[in-house]
Amino acid sequence: MSGHSKWANIKNKKAKVDSQRAVVFQRYSRELIVAARLGGPDPAGNFRLRTAIEKAKAAGLPNDNIKRAIDKGAGAGSSESYEELTYEGYGAGGVAVFVEVMTDNRNRTAGDIRSFFTKFHGNLGENGCVGWMFSPKGSITFNKDEVDFEKLFDAAIEFDAEDVTEEDDGYKVLTSVENFQKVVEGLETKGFKSVNAELTRIPENTIEVTDVQNASWVVKLLEKLEEHDDVQNVYANCDIPDEVMEQIDA
Repeated sequence: MSGHSKWANIKNKKAKVDSQRAVVFQRYSRELIVAARLGGPDPAGNFRLRTAIEKAKAAGLPNDNIKRAIDKGAGAGSSESYEELTYEGYGAGGVAVFVEVMTDNRNRTAGDIRSFFTKFHGNLGENGCVGWMFSPKGSITFNKDEVDFEKLFDAAIEFDAEDVTEEDDGYKVLTSVENFQKVVEGLETKGFKSVNAELTRIPENTIEVTDVQNASWVVKLLEKLEEHDDVQNVYANCDIPDEVMEQIDA
């Protein structure tokens, strides 16, 4: 889809700025709390916590904040309890949107999410209405300057990865959710150090949004969702042409 901007690419362009925002720090803190609560505070024996720590550090979360979050998750003087929930719906132009949240008040979060969809001409649907359009995958990214593609490809296939692709900013290894930890740790034993490893959702197909008004509503909806304190991840199957994005930005 050369020449087009999917929501994932839009998010990547915003990542540098967003990483400095308090809402992003809160997002990583919650993931650390939940990971420590579910699997214990030792990253050596808790893969989810280990990857959460690496992502938090990469985003600039201070070590003291990371430690406090892990301590909270381990039960050190915290009464906070977060639920992991998902919301599904459609944005303007029929764009499918899948939202993952962590919340301590599901009624508040549901009301906020619903209001965002309504405000920007979308519809919040029932669970399952669009989830089938997004395949859960493990995604492991490597710096092009530090990795030989052929060697990475051979090693990834050895550990049963599903695919290795070349992206604008690096090489990406895709895995099933079940094999994610095996591939990450296997590649590490081969000397491949990733710049990011995460569970994600990849749309089975995309919808091209060429109408500027619809595209503007979609972008505003996705941005508003991303800004919400309780939202961890937002996935959408929109494909917005560069020329349309330029009109929106203008």
